[in-house]
Amino acid sequence: MRFIERRQELVDGGNALLNLGLTKGTGGNLSIFIREEKLMLITPSGIEYPKLKIEDMVLMDLNGNVIEGDLKPSSEHRMHSIIYENRDDIDAVVHSHTTYCGAISCLRQSLPAVHYMIAVAGGKDVPCAEYATFGTEELAQNAIKAMGDRRAVLLANHGLLAGAKDIKNAINITDELEFVSKLYFLTKSVGNPVILPDDEMELMLEKFKTYGNIKEK
Repeated sequence: MRFIERRQELVDGGNALLNLGLTKGTGGNLSIFIREEKLMLITPSGIEYPKLKIEDMVLMDLNGNVIEGDLKPSSEHRMHSIIYENRDDIDAVVHSHTTYCGAISCLRQSLPAVHYMIAVAGGKDVPCAEYATFGTEELAQNAIKAMGDRRAVLLANHGLLAGAKDIKNAINITDELEFVSKLYFLTKSVGNPVILPDDEMELMLEKFKTYGNIKEK
């Protein structure tokens, strides 16, 4: 069995999503790209995170062929592989069905800079991709198009997609954006939130080049 340490990162990442309240049951999926081999490890379809074992992870190429694994890969594997094909700064992807990001996605609008922590996603807002059925090529194409050069994108009536160089930072982006989405949801329920201006967000984006990344010990 190849890439045991990377497989363990996915097992740990799935449990982290669950423990942080960023998913429940079997919702969402995680992957890691082994760039030097051009191969992707991804969580299997339909198994609860606490039950996942390292041997359950599915090793695939970017064309959708299973290289190693007995289980069916996540139905969203194309949405992961298309990011690895187009972004050399992303080697880990987390797709989640978080409550507040999901609520904003159901409005089919971008998440604005109601809080400076949105800069963790690499932009002044988080755009929302056009709706498409889950697991389809259309959804993958919509996601990469809307994501642009950011590290996250909302999926209309669906959830959130976030990427980083490693799984811990992809989960961190997910967690922070759920926090910002909750703030936006709460402030919109009692009034109109003041959105941070572009010049302030430019400053935040510069600061976040050296802040907000989880470093390995």
